[in-house]
Amino acid sequence: MNTLVIGSGGREAAIVKALAKSKHSEKIYILNGNDGVTEAECVTDIDVSDHQKIGEFARDNKIDWVFIGPEAPLSEGLTDTLEDDFGLKVFGPRKYEAQMESSKAFTKALMEKYDIPTATHKTFTSVEDSKTYLETSDFPIVLKKDGLAAGKGVIIAHTLEEALDGVDALQTEGEELVIEEFLDGDEFSLMVFVNGDTFIPFNIIAQDHKRAYDGDKGPNTGGMGVYAPVDYIDQKYVDEAIEKIVKPTVDAMVSEGMNYFGVLYLGAIVTKDGVKTIEYNARLGDPEAQVLLDLMESDLLEVLMDLDKKQATELKFRDEYVVGVMLASKNYPGTPVLGNEVVIPESIQDDCIISALKRTGDTTFQTSGGRTVLVLGRGQTIEDAKTDAYNKVSQIEFENDAVFYRKDIGHRAF
Repeated sequence: MNTLVIGSGGREAAIVKALAKSKHSEKIYILNGNDGVTEAECVTDIDVSDHQKIGEFARDNKIDWVFIGPEAPLSEGLTDTLEDDFGLKVFGPRKYEAQMESSKAFTKALMEKYDIPTATHKTFTSVEDSKTYLETSDFPIVLKKDGLAAGKGVIIAHTLEEALDGVDALQTEGEELVIEEFLDGDEFSLMVFVNGDTFIPFNIIAQDHKRAYDGDKGPNTGGMGVYAPVDYIDQKYVDEAIEKIVKPTVDAMVSEGMNYFGVLYLGAIVTKDGVKTIEYNARLGDPEAQVLLDLMESDLLEVLMDLDKKQATELKFRDEYVVGVMLASKNYPGTPVLGNEVVIPESIQDDCIISALKRTGDTTFQTSGGRTVLVLGRGQTIEDAKTDAYNKVSQIEFENDAVFYRKDIGHRAF
């Protein structure tokens, strides 16, 4: 089978690696890819926003499956164009269904209507109303920009002053801002394959590290590291999330006339009142996908074919731990400083999932984005996997503070 992966980040590089392992895989293309992808042909002359040209390319190259990685093309309706205009099979929800991620207000309203556990919240379109509400609120409190924000549209405010500044940073007049209670507890990420009323949850969970600096300090990012599986969160909480959040959400989407086909990513938290929803995403997480797909033993194309037919299938994963450490450019998640050299020895390049590095030689790269490369470590214990990951990180050379990374990925597991 011929496949086309849409996207250029580490998640898409991991998807390509998973597809390359499939016994059904023939030709793999990635649009636009990056300099770390070696298992697919990179299509660099078509813009990801040009839906018609993408459809023409897929048709002309006899693509059997299109796998859309990032949230932006989903929210812009790429799936709609590829299905409606070109009759292609696409793994990734249509524009209406992608609102599960692209509109926090939409998703909060759905959860409220169907009584799905989440933080208490209010949605405002007026800056003045947002600030007035905050003046009588308890702190800490969470502000979420409606729409896509690459993982950086959330502010946890500990004081009224921080909250008011947060409104100015996230909201313009007429735009929706969700203000919700701060939930305290252990977070985990659960990926679920969904086709209408049928869903297949991953039977292992991952834990992302959103804050920029050690000790969960600093601003939110797109993810500074991740590990899986997460043993210290009891299976009963995962089961609770599936039974009280995922299944009711899938049923709610069907009741609302949605026909969701793709990945539904649940960001969940274990609170004193039970498991609650932090957010939904409409695609595989990044960097969660990199560790989960590395652990997956199931044939990804077979899983897609079974899901397409709504046939029961079980996802199988290797009995091992994987820790991923993200190297990010200086100043990320603000305006990153780009163009600095990074040297990655050939001996560890297979374990480095590149997202924003431009190759300048066999082992030399230049930083070209915020989060540059996720370094994977593996082991029979979480301790061994963490040691392996940081041993590999120590072999990477870079100019002064060209990149930075957290030194405590996986700390909650200890």
